Amino acid sequence: MLEQEIFRATDPGRIRDLARAHPWATLISHTPDRGLIVSHLPVLVDDPRQDAGDTRDTGCTLLGHLARTDARKHELGSHEVVVVIQGPHGYISPSWYEETPHVPTWNFTVLHVHGRPEVLDPADTYDVLSATVDHFEDRLPEPWRLAREESYAHRIATAVTGFRLPATKVTAKAKLSQDEREEIVLRLAGALESRRPYAVPELARAMRDIRRKP
Repeated sequence: MLEQEIFRATDPGRIRDLARAHPWATLISHTPDRGLIVSHLPVLVDDPRQDAGDTRDTGCTLLGHLARTDARKHELGSHEVVVVIQGPHGYISPSWYEETPHVPTWNFTVLHVHGRPEVLDPADTYDVLSATVDHFEDRLPEPWRLAREESYAHRIATAVTGFRLPATKVTAKAKLSQDEREEIVLRLAGALESRRPYAVPELARAMRDIRRKP
């Protein structure tokens, strides 16, 4: 990924917040026999390890799980992988600037987490499954818990491979019109809040937020 300094995101807290808010990720491996293998999966930020400072100075450790057959295709644990997490993004029309010259562009936030996965044992894999359920269910008025179907859940968990990914490299990018004047950024953010079909309010909030933070 092209890393222009003006769009580089380096704050570990904001990087982890991006991963927490957008847990649907893409896992990419390059295997000797099959070449590139790509899977899509939910990932979690491994909060206890962050609290302990175990981030290998990169600011992000992820937890995830795959069907065991997919994990075998990735040869999970035998080489480095990349996890791609896509944050809010959207099309920016030249007409929204109300001045020229401008061309169409795309604003976005994205996170690439590199590392060699640590394959988990069955007990830890079950814990990842339970934590993943909790992460999504906690937002509901009456959260459902994996323990409600514990016997069945333990049985199907044998077909799943959990992993922990301590990052050896993190690349985060937030292209949010930082190269434009503040009045233009606010104009674009307003368009993203109201201009159908390209309204992306979350992206507008990110553009406003980055102007307020150092």
